[in-house]
Amino acid sequence: MTALETAQIYHRHVRDTFGTHGKPDVAQGQIAYMRHQFDYFGLKMPAWTALTREIHQTLGLPDGPELIELARLCFQDDQREMQYFAIETVEKMLKKQPAGFIDFLEEMILEKSWWDSVDWIAKLVGMHFQRYPDLILPVTERWMASGELWLQRVCLIFQLRYKEKTDADLLFRYIRLVARSKEFFLQKGAGWALRQYSKTNPEAVRRFLASAEVSPLTRREGSKYL
Repeated sequence: MTALETAQIYHRHVRDTFGTHGKPDVAQGQIAYMRHQFDYFGLKMPAWTALTREIHQTLGLPDGPELIELARLCFQDDQREMQYFAIETVEKMLKKQPAGFIDFLEEMILEKSWWDSVDWIAKLVGMHFQRYPDLILPVTERWMASGELWLQRVCLIFQLRYKEKTDADLLFRYIRLVARSKEFFLQKGAGWALRQYSKTNPEAVRRFLASAEVSPLTRREGSKYL
């Protein structure tokens, strides 16, 4: 049996399980909250995380080509919970992945992109970069140069959990590169990154905001804890 065939069996089980437990009334609220960009089964986070855990225990965690094929199948689905399942499964297996797995993380960022999936995948990118730090500069410089909104947002926020290990020079340089952008998700992402880093090094963020031209939104978000 090929990796795709194995993934298809796994995928059908996930769809059937999620569909059986979905609640249409919950789905309507979720669809409205996400501005009608995605359909939903109607599973709130505690429900789909519990079901995901049960599925992982029953079927095991896929790896290698099967993991990638399964995630791709889930990202083809209309229901957003299927993408959540894919990201959760990838996160569980991330420590086993080679450096080149960054290419698949990029693929996931660009598929059905919205803040909920992209911000979660950004966390995985940050984890992957910690294991393979030599990837950081070439990958993020390429992403910043691409002009693609969601890739650029990931470059701004992948260090959110780095604390004292944050490469502040890199963060500040990337914020400056998008400082003139009118994109809400870039302005907000830059502010979020600054706010988070200010918990570790408030003086560095204070100096940066004193010298940099950033949007009012970025400045407001970034200075919340200063």
